[in-house]
Amino acid sequence: HGEDAGVTCSGQNSRLTAGPHRCSGRVEVLLGDSWFTVCDADFDQQDAEVVCRELGCGIPVKVLGSAAFGRGEGQVWTEELQCRGNESEIYFCPTSSSLKHSNCSHYSDVGLICSGHTGARLVNGPDSCSGRVELQYLSDWGTVCAVGWDMRAADVLCAQLDCGSAVAVVEVDWFGEGSGHIWADVFDCQGKETHLSQCIISSWSRAACSHKHDAGVICNGEILTSPTPR
Repeated sequence: HGEDAGVTCSGQNSRLTAGPHRCSGRVEVLLGDSWFTVCDADFDQQDAEVVCRELGCGIPVKVLGSAAFGRGEGQVWTEELQCRGNESEIYFCPTSSSLKHSNCSHYSDVGLICSGHTGARLVNGPDSCSGRVELQYLSDWGTVCAVGWDMRAADVLCAQLDCGSAVAVVEVDWFGEGSGHIWADVFDCQGKETHLSQCIISSWSRAACSHKHDAGVICNGEILTSPTPR
């Protein structure tokens, strides 16, 4: 046993805390064994893109300063992130030991909202396993554009809703037009994920979509878990 192998993994080097769900909250980075908050003056859109990507939360929606998700504890990171935006995780971003923001405190902790969605449903269909796709972000529900929706994403949604697998992705004339928000996210799913938040999420031009392109999905309705006997 004197030669037993051990492994150190890079693990997750950033997190979002004190938010309503795992894809929004106060930005914290792991240094050694301690989590540090980040000053809002030292965090930009490119840094946000890397954090959202590392957490599997899609793309940044909004960067919020002034401790929008509450003041953290412990230390405030004194270095400035200089991500290019294409890194897979914060660990690979260059940093700068800038002194211009050395007076940052927890009153300046930066917060971030990523595009990860918190709820999903199928509406206006004959049952809960078929209908127009609607996703919830925070308290807002919106439709999804059919241009960025395919059978693999539909399979993941059906599994997430305990509706088996997808039979078809249909156009708006099946389940009608929605109203309100149109989420311009493209879900690049492999089809084996159990929740849409596990898929790679990207975005495309919102100008290309309207409620005339709202996506619909028909699942086979197979309940994957057996009902508990009473």
